[in-house]
Amino acid sequence: MRIVHKIAFALAALAMPLAAQAPTQLQPKLTLAPKAATAAPAAAATPAGPATLTKSDVDAWLDGFVPYAIASGEIPGAVVVVVKDGQVLTQRGFGYADKKARLPVDPDRTLFRPGSTSKLFTWTAVMQQVQAGKLDLDRDINDYLDFKIPPAFGKPITLRNLMTHTAGFEETVKYLITSNPKILKALGPALKRWTPNRIFAPGEVPAYSNYGASLAGYIVERVSGEPFDTYIENHIFNPLGMKHSTFRQPLPAQFVKDMSKGYEPGSDDAKPYEMIPLSPAGALASTGTDMAKFMIAQLANGGPLLNPATAALMHTPQRSFIPGLPTMALGFYHEDRNGQTIVGHGGDTVYFHSDLHLYLDSNVGFFVSFNSPGKNGAAHIVRARMLEDFTDRYFPVTRTNLPTAATAKEHGAAMVGHYVSTRGAIHDWLKFIGVVSETTVALNPDNTITASSFVDAAGNPKKWREVGPWQWQQVGGNSRLHAAVKDGKVTAFLSDDLPQILLYTPAPASMNAAWLVPALIVALVIMLLTALGWPVIALVRRNYGYRAPLTGRALQLHRATRITAWLFLIIAAGWVWIVSSVDSNLEAFNGGMDIWMRVFQLLSLVAIVGMVLTCWNAYVAIKTPERRWTKYVWAVLVALAALFLVWLIITMKLLTVSLDY
Repeated sequence: MRIVHKIAFALAALAMPLAAQAPTQLQPKLTLAPKAATAAPAAAATPAGPATLTKSDVDAWLDGFVPYAIASGEIPGAVVVVVKDGQVLTQRGFGYADKKARLPVDPDRTLFRPGSTSKLFTWTAVMQQVQAGKLDLDRDINDYLDFKIPPAFGKPITLRNLMTHTAGFEETVKYLITSNPKILKALGPALKRWTPNRIFAPGEVPAYSNYGASLAGYIVERVSGEPFDTYIENHIFNPLGMKHSTFRQPLPAQFVKDMSKGYEPGSDDAKPYEMIPLSPAGALASTGTDMAKFMIAQLANGGPLLNPATAALMHTPQRSFIPGLPTMALGFYHEDRNGQTIVGHGGDTVYFHSDLHLYLDSNVGFFVSFNSPGKNGAAHIVRARMLEDFTDRYFPVTRTNLPTAATAKEHGAAMVGHYVSTRGAIHDWLKFIGVVSETTVALNPDNTITASSFVDAAGNPKKWREVGPWQWQQVGGNSRLHAAVKDGKVTAFLSDDLPQILLYTPAPASMNAAWLVPALIVALVIMLLTALGWPVIALVRRNYGYRAPLTGRALQLHRATRITAWLFLIIAAGWVWIVSSVDSNLEAFNGGMDIWMRVFQLLSLVAIVGMVLTCWNAYVAIKTPERRWTKYVWAVLVALAALFLVWLIITMKLLTVSLDY
């Protein structure tokens, strides 16, 4: 299971999706918080009463927080920028942009990779074209494309769907990130290579999509007549004076010397520059100073980028799928807390981890980026703590300790079960990764609940106490968890630790790990005993000169059953090896393991034939009266195990025509 959880973490890093406050993921359950409490920094003490949002106070707070956080989390460097009332309040570099050269982070010059925060530039470009009358948020996007998104669910996809991640696309990771420039294609060909399957009707379910964001960037390219990266330069970077920012890949030569290195935890070796083939989803490289200019423009009702009406529309909450929790705006997601209207976006590449938050009511912006995930994913918990502590320090509120609801036990029991993320895949092998790492909700003896995907700084599941109908408050914390309910049954839940870019929904029986994982273990144990029993018994018989009574067809079926058991074990080991290979080398996502996937799929086809022979062997065993009952009972168990494994291979999409995922 350790490998499964590691690949789930890798998928999250690749997909660059989550908010700063998000401690966990998406489709697979992820523990993004550090495993040890020591990796969570102790924040500088908040003074009695509200602190004054001044440069000196923010600097004092940062000095008491960030150096310890990055040191204990083994993060080489970070940049932090705070803006207020149209000016940079403070901008700070911490640690190193290059560890070996001992080059410090400089907010003015050092470029970081904001990851999915790049999407805010894509969405701003879309809104510029809406403002110009060239795009309509509610028109079929096929009207703007030179290829067609295949029809599904009888509803067209709109730009509003793309901007709220409700287009219904399933998760994709292939060719999402690379260090090999040969993999890069122009945006149009990259999008046309493969269109992901749609698993939800447009507008009905949030499911974060990098492909959808990139479609939006391509639409801007199409209607403007300018390549996407050129458009961003001409219409966002240049008007704002962002001279140290680029979407171009590979990184242009003039920026190379100022680009921060990216690091794996505990390593002094810099990693290659990460490139995003679907560039509008996360290819930005920028300095803290330049990101400040973008924040100031957004806070100034669009500044030189958008008119006030368009900027207000962009920040307006859209449809909410979980009552009472902050929802998506157009591209931004709401992070409202402490009475403040806050919009923002997080971003992750493999090595860089960032967040941007805009306090719209107070004309304040906050950006942070780290050049490593840190030990046990420390960067994620540091980001979460920075948002929480900054908000509590400068916009404090008095919290009421609400009593536990009388329905706590009843509603807690209704929540119990296994849940899958709507941001996932059901048409390829990633489906199985999602199943074995599902989120589980449990009811505790004190009628609180735990949801395994949401953990505290020590890596322990948070406890939640119901304080209102289907509304839970974190015990000893400020997070909330709400559920959507229909006819008394939970249909989805989410915590405000995550934006509404995904939901957790009850796992259907065919994807419920509560029985699938134990059944898989039992089936593989049966196959292991069957496979090992063949050579062991053969050696015993040879030693004692014993000849088995089986002959002819019965003997052939007996041997076919043993061969089939070995096949299933090889297939299982092969997929474990594929997953572990991807974990150690993410370039394997870009087709490097395709040949081996085909090998194990071919073996799966042979195993299906073997399953038929195994069932035939069980039939013969039952019909042979001289056999001991243990013989035919075992033959039946082996046949049932083979049937289950074939069903699992097919259901979990380990056997597919396409190798797109």
